[in-house]
Amino acid sequence: METALTKLTGVQHPVVQTGMGWVAGPRLVSATARAGALGILASATMTLDELRRAVREVASRTDAPFGVNLRADAGDARDRVRIIIDEGVRVASFALAPSRELIAELKDAGVIVIPSVGARRHAEKVAAWGADAVIVQGGEGGGHTGDVATTVLLPQVVDAVDIPVIAAGGFHDGRGLVAALAYGAAGIAMGTRFLLTSDSTVPDAVKARYLAATVKDVTVTTAVDGLPHRMLRSELVDSLERAGRTRALAQAVRRAAGFKKISGLSWSRMIRDGLAMKHGKDLTWSQVLLAANTPMLLRASMVEGRTDLGVMASGQVAGLIEDLPSCEELVGRVMSEAAAVLGALPRGCSPPRPFP
Repeated sequence: METALTKLTGVQHPVVQTGMGWVAGPRLVSATARAGALGILASATMTLDELRRAVREVASRTDAPFGVNLRADAGDARDRVRIIIDEGVRVASFALAPSRELIAELKDAGVIVIPSVGARRHAEKVAAWGADAVIVQGGEGGGHTGDVATTVLLPQVVDAVDIPVIAAGGFHDGRGLVAALAYGAAGIAMGTRFLLTSDSTVPDAVKARYLAATVKDVTVTTAVDGLPHRMLRSELVDSLERAGRTRALAQAVRRAAGFKKISGLSWSRMIRDGLAMKHGKDLTWSQVLLAANTPMLLRASMVEGRTDLGVMASGQVAGLIEDLPSCEELVGRVMSEAAAVLGALPRGCSPPRPFP
């Protein structure tokens, strides 16, 4: 299936695996790429050296195109951009809108720039700055999210920009791909669906929590870092929502200390990163610290398997997923389902008669 996305990036299928912290590592990304979709490494939870090693590991496993996702507001964003350029990575994606200067630097080096956006105005901005495509995530998507459903946001953005639009938020099968194409998208991006594959390194106990979840078990809370965050309801979420400011601050400091030890970041740097994530919100100090060390909360679940202590970011679609296929099986299934849906659409129908 050829679309504007496949022609732009050189992948075989119009499917993107999103850059999920602690999840989208070399194994998942290379498996996705070998399946003919666009795999994206999550770099926000990596040091610069780890990022370079991860890029080289993926490149050693496959010669298919892949991408790297990074935070545009990170203090070392330009260093990460340089690694992407030096290592010949095909695609750079961003969790937040990158600056005009970062887009220009990447494009001058031949790198395709695909920011993720959650509003029409953001898509218009990055398109005007030269972005090659955008991933549009509706409110159903996991992690930090908005409150506009994909079915409303997607056509808004498609009508507003003249670059390829990739639909995210609520997709897991071939029917969703066909629906996105009908709205004018060039493909779909999936996070939770790729997390729940046999190629994902997420511990089995955590995958079991996702598979057992119903749609109602996926909640949106601001208790973690002051921003709307879609995740599985857990003991940690309940604790944070019940905690007063003093208790929440103590929990945040303890977890921040753990992330500081792993990441090597200074306290001042962590505070700066936390403040950068405020986006104009009125956050408490505990929320600023939690914003700075949200990667630690993700790591507790996605690496250590501590579902009681960690955050499990999740799209609502987790309530519909029941199995753990390989990436090859998943992508093949999505494309087969899409072909079947397209083949079943009525052809040659007479146009509807106008109302009198």
